[in-house]
Amino acid sequence: MKIYIAGHRGLVGSAIVRRLQAQGADNLLLPSRDALDLTSQAQVEAFFERERPEQVYLAAAKVGGIHANDTRPAEFIRDNLVIETNVIHAAWRHGVKKLCFLGSSCIYPKFAPQPMREDVLLTGALEPTNEWYAIAKIAGIKLCQAYRKQYGFDAISLMPTNLYGPGDNFDLTNSHVLPALIRRFHEAKLRGDAAVTIWGTGSPRREFLHVDDLAAAAVFLMDGYSSDAIVNVGVGEDLSILELAQLVARVVGFEGAIATDPSKPDGTPRKLLDVSRIHALGWQARIGLEEGVRSTYAWYLEHADARRGA
Repeated sequence: MKIYIAGHRGLVGSAIVRRLQAQGADNLLLPSRDALDLTSQAQVEAFFERERPEQVYLAAAKVGGIHANDTRPAEFIRDNLVIETNVIHAAWRHGVKKLCFLGSSCIYPKFAPQPMREDVLLTGALEPTNEWYAIAKIAGIKLCQAYRKQYGFDAISLMPTNLYGPGDNFDLTNSHVLPALIRRFHEAKLRGDAAVTIWGTGSPRREFLHVDDLAAAAVFLMDGYSSDAIVNVGVGEDLSILELAQLVARVVGFEGAIATDPSKPDGTPRKLLDVSRIHALGWQARIGLEEGVRSTYAWYLEHADARRGA
């Protein structure tokens, strides 16, 4: 089967490639960004017409943490809308049998009941610091549902919780919280700092899923799920940002103090997914958080020279 992974060099896309290759897939379409600009409708159309993939994993997206989302909102909504529209439309036009759209748990309302069920989508206001990205991802879900309703296109949508793992972005200005903490505590340990200060109060609670678990879920659902109903992908457990910082400090070996900075934004108070739907389908996450953080830190150390933002 010819399979196209859009965004194959990113955190999610590279994990999907690893999973498919481990299962014996040997006909993967992995064009570089230079060879295929997903914001160009003409290039995307030409690629699909030429290659005719049978399956598509849409993992390409413009992503970043609170600071990046809050300071570059136009880029986050524009680029993601264009990528989704180009790929989904071209996939349908050129006979793709199935498409998997990767969304995000930030699509849910800021004050959604916890844990968040899939049916709370569009029932309340979004978190203001990343609403631009969230609206683009919601539009991607609706594109998949609309193409299924009007054309019978087999597109499914997965909503992963906060992700981490090998290939993550460790840049301190635009990365997500877990890789940023790994880098900050590692560098603080090397300098011999007495303390590390984390953004916000440390009280917000977050759920973290290893990206290899997400890849396993995506392939599992592509093989056996077909519905317009979105599917949460997570572990069903969370912890506070302060508890996460303490875990990372322990893994890294930083022995100083951990302080909080309440003047910085906390973001959404809690983001925990209800994963009963995917559990009922027969899938559960397997990689524990401390195990995952240890392997991610090891990857970070091994790729010190090549890591993004170094």
